Amino acid sequence: MEASREPSSLRLAGSLAVAGLLSGLILVGVFLATQPRIQRNRAEALRAAIFKVLPGTERIDAFKLDGAGVSPYQGDPGAPTHEVLVYRGSAADGAVKGWAIPAEGAGFQDTIVLLYGFDPARQAIIGMEVLESRETPGLGDKIAFDEHFRANFKELKVEPKIELVKKGEKTAPHQVDAITGATISSRAVVNILLQSTEQWLPRVNAAGKQARVEGRRDSQGVGN
Repeated sequence: MEASREPSSLRLAGSLAVAGLLSGLILVGVFLATQPRIQRNRAEALRAAIFKVLPGTERIDAFKLDGAGVSPYQGDPGAPTHEVLVYRGSAADGAVKGWAIPAEGAGFQDTIVLLYGFDPARQAIIGMEVLESRETPGLGDKIAFDEHFRANFKELKVEPKIELVKKGEKTAPHQVDAITGATISSRAVVNILLQSTEQWLPRVNAAGKQARVEGRRDSQGVGN
């Protein structure tokens, strides 16, 4: 009986190529099938976070980066876009409650994605939510749920400069008490806020001033 011959390297390579192609097609199919749901979930999570970081908000308007300022965004804020967006929250009477600003940067493990609320009238951050984080469980991940740490962002002044201090050493409204045992993750949050506020605060402050000027003009026009 003739011994069976081992398959040739060419046949093995062909089999591997077919298997790889099928695996790739399956992965692409799963991605395409789940992507809309993932995007919806992210949009819903973002919307919920906006209401958290801007207490009293009833209406949300999206704005896009526009040169040295911002301008109204006409697209669907829940749909994928290449535009860089921020969100203005208003009360039922139209009074602006503040701006919700997404920000991200390097953490201890991976990228940390935040959303913070900024009140131009008080020049203060008035809320912060962690949207995405892979920080160390039980340590760095406390940036998302540690109540003492989160309390730093209920009225955090942005002037003269946001500063991280050891837990228990906070003495000024621009300082942030670090989480014991998670100083790197705490510092990452502060660094993300420093970079983001440097970029966005001049823009949203200018937008607020422009809105007040236009409001006074409209009021004067009605009275004439």
